[in-house]
Amino acid sequence: MEAPPPPPPPPPPEGWVQIQTNGSVLSLSGSAAAGGLIRDCLGRCLVAFAGNLGTCSITAAELKGAVVGLQMAWDRGHRKVQLKLDSATAVAIIKNCADDEHRHGLLAQHAFNLLSRDWDVVVSHVYREGNRTADYLASLGHSLPFGTHHVDVCSPDLCRWLDYDVMGISQPRLINT
Repeated sequence: MEAPPPPPPPPPPEGWVQIQTNGSVLSLSGSAAAGGLIRDCLGRCLVAFAGNLGTCSITAAELKGAVVGLQMAWDRGHRKVQLKLDSATAVAIIKNCADDEHRHGLLAQHAFNLLSRDWDVVVSHVYREGNRTADYLASLGHSLPFGTHHVDVCSPDLCRWLDYDVMGISQPRLINT
């Protein structure tokens, strides 16, 4: 009997916001994208973004999504932030601030500079199955022109994924054995 998939992360405590981001790279074309959203303590989406990154590695796409999400939160005046990523590698790079010689050193340094500002940021890993809204937004980025774009938080597709998260609905991971 398989265990049920993990639910989406719970909303942050009152006074905090939660950033959920994701990166995506299409294996055949190498096209890279990132997406994410900022939620309030009631789980409501305050802002969402999707971006076409051109080509890069999956780790670079994950880091770019985190940097964009952090910058959006800062620009909107949020000073108590939870950052949730479904890439344990990206979380480790952000927390350990890889040096400039590291393959992703510039993105890690950008994240570190954002984290060094006068605010409270908690960075943590979330399972992919619980990060479906950010996954949807990252996938959307592949169809957009190059650059980062705000996504209408009232769009029907985005609302569907947000509703799934609020209801705690997640999708099991399919693994070929």
